[in-house]
Amino acid sequence: MSAPLGALEPAVPATGRRGSPSSQGVWTAAARRFHADRVGMVSLAIVGAFLLLVVLAALGLVAAKWQAETGLPDAPPSFMGPAVRVAQTAITVPTGPNVDLSDVDPLAPRYAEWAERAKQFQTLEAPRAETLPFGADRLGRDVLAKAVKGAEVSILVGVSAALLATLIGTLLGALGGFFGGRVGDLLEWVYNVFTSIPSILLIFAFAAVTGRGVGSVVLILGLTGWTGIYRLVRAEFMKHAVREYVRSAEAIGASTASRMFRHILPNVSHVVLVQLSIHVVAFIKAEVILSYLGLGVSVDEVSWGTMLAEAQSELILGHWWQLAAATLFMAVFVTAFSLMTDSLRDALDPKLRGAE
Repeated sequence: MSAPLGALEPAVPATGRRGSPSSQGVWTAAARRFHADRVGMVSLAIVGAFLLLVVLAALGLVAAKWQAETGLPDAPPSFMGPAVRVAQTAITVPTGPNVDLSDVDPLAPRYAEWAERAKQFQTLEAPRAETLPFGADRLGRDVLAKAVKGAEVSILVGVSAALLATLIGTLLGALGGFFGGRVGDLLEWVYNVFTSIPSILLIFAFAAVTGRGVGSVVLILGLTGWTGIYRLVRAEFMKHAVREYVRSAEAIGASTASRMFRHILPNVSHVVLVQLSIHVVAFIKAEVILSYLGLGVSVDEVSWGTMLAEAQSELILGHWWQLAAATLFMAVFVTAFSLMTDSLRDALDPKLRGAE
């Protein structure tokens, strides 16, 4: 019995054009590999949830009333139950026609007058909650709402400053490593100037010029944190600029920009992503330090850094929930972001691409 038509024919690979096998692009292969990484996908979902929370907080849809004093001062979290309040004992003041309170307190005759005036300006206030999901701070503000609103500022500062520093360091490192010569010498001189000055002094100098605020913190951290990325990217571009695939692209007429950013950059992107992850974590911590020193966000804003600064005085009284909330939010985001960028690095690593 004859075999079915085509049963004895060898398998033919998928072709993009007639007669030539198709190959996946760099970014397509990286996306497929990243999609197969479960840890990376879970981390991406967590980071996406935080970014969605930041957008909702910026639009005023969540944590819009974080400054409202909705609970009693230092109200504990809900799972701890209401705090035990010590009852105040009323002090009995002697009264009578022969009693002169001015001998005890010279201001006693004015107390009644002040009480009447206070009643005229007294406003009705909504009852405050004795417990809140994550507790309340010393003013009675919801710690959960503060942590959500603080995520907007801290993540915006950390990610924006890291992107700015990565962009500056990658661009300057690509120029210095690819061209070399006078361009490389000039960029090396700029790099040596920035690295010769202690980073804390550079931060203070930029802070004195730009002032306080979210935008100022982003500029300060971005303009002072690009040096490490520049050094690594420059070394990678120097190594790849003389490789055969770059020479082949030059031989077929590829432009300088195409060779730099279309051929070399994808092969060093894993280094850039690792540095981006490190800088996001470092800049979130730097925002904490700057806010503690009074050089960070404005006093009418809240961030994880200002929450940690406030929590120091509350820990003395045993009120730990504001510290725990800020630390929990920061730890979850930083861990998820680090794992996500590690997965992206593995997906873009040329050694792993070559092993397939």
